[in-house]
Amino acid sequence: MRNLGALERAVMDVLWARSTPATVREVVTDLADRNLAYTTVMTVLDRLARKDFVRRERAEDGRTWRYVAAASRESFVAELMLQVLDLAGDRDAALVHFARSVPVTEADVLRDALTGHGRPDPSGRR
Repeated sequence: MRNLGALERAVMDVLWARSTPATVREVVTDLADRNLAYTTVMTVLDRLARKDFVRRERAEDGRTWRYVAAASRESFVAELMLQVLDLAGDRDAALVHFARSVPVTEADVLRDALTGHGRPDPSGRR
């Protein structure tokens, strides 16, 4: 199961919150309350790139990297939900239990998505 550690999750939260790719220095600045070393954040971003959670591109100066989340937070969470569902002995029972445990408003969102009346999927898939 592809999972994120606590520090990886904090870094991903920074990237998901940004509208543009970020350098290591920008991520360090956004995580200032954690008092992390530059090299620690650089290592985490490199690990996330190897795991395909982030993409990196050269910055305009040609020396530094800029990092961006490879997928949206929603896509990541949906993937986690599917992976957890794979752990169920009885997928149908797990789905029924899940559907019955969510609030009515969220059940309505699920119903609309299943019938094609919900919001369009931002990834472009149906």
